[in-house]
Amino acid sequence: MTAPKTPRKPLSGSAKHTAASRRALPWPLPALIAWSACWALFLGLHALDTPILWSLSLATGLGLAASLRTDSLWRAFFIAAGFPLSLAASSLGASLPAWGWLIPLALLLLLYPMSAWRDAPLFPTPQGILDGLDKIAPLTCADRVLDAGCGLGAGLAELYRVYPQTQLDGLEKSWVLRILCAWYCPFARVRHGDIWKEDWSAYSMVYMFQRPESMGPAAEKARRELLKGSWLVSLEFEAPMLTPFAVLSNRADKPVWVYRMD
Repeated sequence: MTAPKTPRKPLSGSAKHTAASRRALPWPLPALIAWSACWALFLGLHALDTPILWSLSLATGLGLAASLRTDSLWRAFFIAAGFPLSLAASSLGASLPAWGWLIPLALLLLLYPMSAWRDAPLFPTPQGILDGLDKIAPLTCADRVLDAGCGLGAGLAELYRVYPQTQLDGLEKSWVLRILCAWYCPFARVRHGDIWKEDWSAYSMVYMFQRPESMGPAAEKARRELLKGSWLVSLEFEAPMLTPFAVLSNRADKPVWVYRMD
């Protein structure tokens, strides 16, 4: 007679992160796979007599798309730059006109405009990181929430999971990311714009995952524009001059700082 199976306990936020980390490919394997895929696409197009500039553009675009799947800026850069740099060092690169090397740069600038590099170009919000935020900062269907610098929409997806009843807005500097985010997050209103020029007074909560040096200006803007009782939520990086109302610790390495405007 077989003994009954013990029901499995649901994984906690940290346990889920650990399990996900075990499934993740060790670095630099993701970069090697991305570079190989770019080269396979480039050589395949080249074999079909595709114009070399088209082959370069499509293969570089594949590398840029692959770079969006990492949460590290430098790893994203290595993945995106690996193919064009290796092509430049190869004999095939010699057949390109000098101006052709502007294509990878143009694609990179299209994805990450120079004016957006003072903020976080692409730091995706981890899944489950905002668990419990609705208990600390309850919102209603009349409240509007802004993801300031929404990237591809990982933060908006987390906010929607925690606050499905609220009105979600995303603001993104990159046109490409804005279009992709709008497609990925049909439940939100995603717009192209500058988070520092946007008026925050219409929002009950502003969520950010930016650079540490961005948090000083963010704190000043929140104090100046957010109404009393509104919330500023920052993933990982603390806002100076503000006293946290609470700190979520679903992951030890990525605290969520929750501030309430007085």
